[in-house]
Amino acid sequence: MTIGSILTDMVKIFIKYWDVFVLQGIMYTLLLAAIAVLCGTVIGALLAFGRMSRFKVLRAIIIAFVEVMRGTPALLQLYVGYFLVPMLIPDMNTMPSQLMAFICVAVALTFNTAAYVSEIIRSGIEAVDKGQTEAARSLGLNNSTTMVSIVLPQAVKNILPALGNEFITDIKQTSLASTFFVGELMTSYKTVVGITYNSLSTLFVIGVLYFIMNLILSKGLKFAEKRMKAHA
Repeated sequence: MTIGSILTDMVKIFIKYWDVFVLQGIMYTLLLAAIAVLCGTVIGALLAFGRMSRFKVLRAIIIAFVEVMRGTPALLQLYVGYFLVPMLIPDMNTMPSQLMAFICVAVALTFNTAAYVSEIIRSGIEAVDKGQTEAARSLGLNNSTTMVSIVLPQAVKNILPALGNEFITDIKQTSLASTFFVGELMTSYKTVVGITYNSLSTLFVIGVLYFIMNLILSKGLKFAEKRMKAHA
């Protein structure tokens, strides 16, 4: 098999099964990643503020959660989510199997993302010069006003690029969801290979699609960073 024949097969496979790759694979991949990032950011922000609170027990619980999520493989967490979520919500067992698997995987990815995002937000806030907080307090501003008006606007500049990188990471991590056949790109690969028996060319098609998605996203993030710096 030559490079030319592989490229020819890639074009033929994509043209014939573009709907499987794009309308199913890319759609589910982006949907999973978007859910993980959006929900994970909300939960991660709550975890970050909880970790910076004065309550030692709360801090200890959050630190333990973050360390467990960061210290165990994402695939293991997906398996735990796949079996644990239906146990916690028994009504899910009446759902179609693919929908149930999608929800379970989305929940697991969300909590995985939340652990990383909590550290991104915490480090972004702590990177703001403490002298500005002290100056705000000396002017009579309370803690909440200081955080919202002084600290967070500056922390966002540190947080957003890292959040964008987390989105890119989540897009790649969705490939693990193919274990449960939820419909993302690697599931599309399995579907097409089951028909064509052409593993290598199909893998290259999937690789190109992942690369294009992440390239567009990374370029968009760089553009947004430049705009933020220009308006700083």
